[in-house]
Amino acid sequence: MSRRQNVHRTGLEGPPPEERLRPVGRRNSQGIRIDPEIEAEHEPRRTTISAYVKNEPGVLARVSGLFHRRQFNIESLTVGPTQNEGYSRITLVVEEPDPGIDQIKKQLSKIVPVVHVRELDSNPVASELVLLKVDGDEPDKVQAITEMYDGQTLDAGPRTITVQITGEEGKIDDAIDAYKQFGIREIARTGQAALARGEEETARVDERHT
Repeated sequence: MSRRQNVHRTGLEGPPPEERLRPVGRRNSQGIRIDPEIEAEHEPRRTTISAYVKNEPGVLARVSGLFHRRQFNIESLTVGPTQNEGYSRITLVVEEPDPGIDQIKKQLSKIVPVVHVRELDSNPVASELVLLKVDGDEPDKVQAITEMYDGQTLDAGPRTITVQITGEEGKIDDAIDAYKQFGIREIARTGQAALARGEEETARVDERHT
């Protein structure tokens, strides 16, 4: 079919449909097509992001809602008070390609109660807490494992023992594996709280926030 004939049939200039180039790549949750070559260049990586926020009603819901809408892969989220009254620190552990991590920081910065957002270095000062409830058939062995990981027994009964372990993520993972031999009934794990190492500020805080 000639170009003139195609214009006559469709009213549009250009090649017929079967000769047109087709876009490639999947679409994300917002319907935006992702270039597969660009996507392949960015492998997901795990990182920690800290957000310094004002204590306003709904701020945590807005942050978690952002992650839900954008379908970011969030591994843990913790929030707690800071040295400054009226402000809290949200610590997020995420696993995303670099473009996704950049979007997380940009979108968090747009939330009004958020004062400062930054990605921490690959080795921040980080710690978390886990509570484990295990079967109490072997209390002496449970106590030995608890002491090995510098833990604390919080509750001990004839059928269950509940212990607390604190420390870096790897230590927590190892402790959980060690307790599996006794039969773990329940786990409550906080996720990481983290600060930048040394004198480096985790958040830029000016005189208005001190």
